Amino acid sequence: MAIDELLDEREQGERVKAWLRDNGLGLVAGLVVGAALIFGYHYWKNRTHAESVAQHGAYQTAMLDIRSGELDKAAQSLAGLPDTAYSELAALQLAKAQVEQGDRDAAIATLEGVDGTEPGVAAVVQQRLARLLTDAGRGEDAVRLLAGAEDAVSLEARGDAHFALEQTEQARADYAQALRQLDSAAPQRGLVELKLSEVGGTPDEPEVES
Repeated sequence: MAIDELLDEREQGERVKAWLRDNGLGLVAGLVVGAALIFGYHYWKNRTHAESVAQHGAYQTAMLDIRSGELDKAAQSLAGLPDTAYSELAALQLAKAQVEQGDRDAAIATLEGVDGTEPGVAAVVQQRLARLLTDAGRGEDAVRLLAGAEDAVSLEARGDAHFALEQTEQARADYAQALRQLDSAAPQRGLVELKLSEVGGTPDEPEVES
């Protein structure tokens, strides 16, 4: 027979009381910590959701302003947004509209204000900004912006900046490297080949998939 079965109810009760005296504080503390964690999680979740809704609303407002041609209002809406995918996408649309209205400098300022927290969007921002800088006679700034370029589009844009600066050798190297990143069916391949030929390069024959 087990020892606990030999104890009467009073002895078992005393054991429970003794255990609570020894461990009750830790038990209560654990419950408090657990409750705090649950409360904290729900608070964070609700706050994050509210912030996301607010950011989406500001993005929609900015996009409506852009479509209606009220670009100054759109810029003000974006200024109050933290750097997120919403603000970065809206900045790209705003810069596009500013260029279409002939305000290249405003478009440059818009894109320069993007920190680029979203890697995929950041690459597009850099490419468009580099092209605008080159067009504005700021080729050196464009080259610095794309110093770490590895993808074909960025390499081509950097090549354009070098070409504008009459740095033929560097432009040739960038165009050649861009072509190596492109397969034979890439739509921009023909244009890059023309640019490479213009700076004295010879396009390599693209590899044909078997």
